[in-house]
Amino acid sequence: MNSGHAGVDAGLLLLRVVAGLTLAAHGYQKFFAGGRLSGTAGWFDSIGMKPGRLHALAAGTTELAAGVLLTLGLLTALAGAAFVAVMLVAGYTVHRGNGFFIVRSGWEYNLILALIGAALGITGPGAYSLDHALGLTPMLAGLTGGLISVGAGLLAGIGQLALFYRPPATIPADG
Repeated sequence: MNSGHAGVDAGLLLLRVVAGLTLAAHGYQKFFAGGRLSGTAGWFDSIGMKPGRLHALAAGTTELAAGVLLTLGLLTALAGAAFVAVMLVAGYTVHRGNGFFIVRSGWEYNLILALIGAALGITGPGAYSLDHALGLTPMLAGLTGGLISVGAGLLAGIGQLALFYRPPATIPADG
């Protein structure tokens, strides 16, 4: 392995570990922090993701699993699809009305994590990954990885919104 590839592989490892552990931490908090799963379920109900318990379980499990898979570089394109799907749903249901910047609870964070998932699905996880060690990278990167991470991620996110998102009715300001 030449030093140019080693640098790219090290960069992909760093990106995978930081993004993967970040998403896994979000999944963990849905189960074990604050109001735990019941609090997360109530919040999902309140934003219109019905039934809230189902979506709390699905989001927490998906974030934990996808975060761990991305960190390990295992089934990277599928992990990328999960990143795209959960960030699309979160960005649309919670952040879209708040503009771009995260300091105003905008969708900046969602965009960055979704694009990291998509990009790693396309590029593959690099040599320092389980996909590489198992010989999966040639099958799950490039065009195939892009179709999985972007295509399946968008379909899953849009499908979830279409099937389950029922935003709360807004009360007119005049009464």
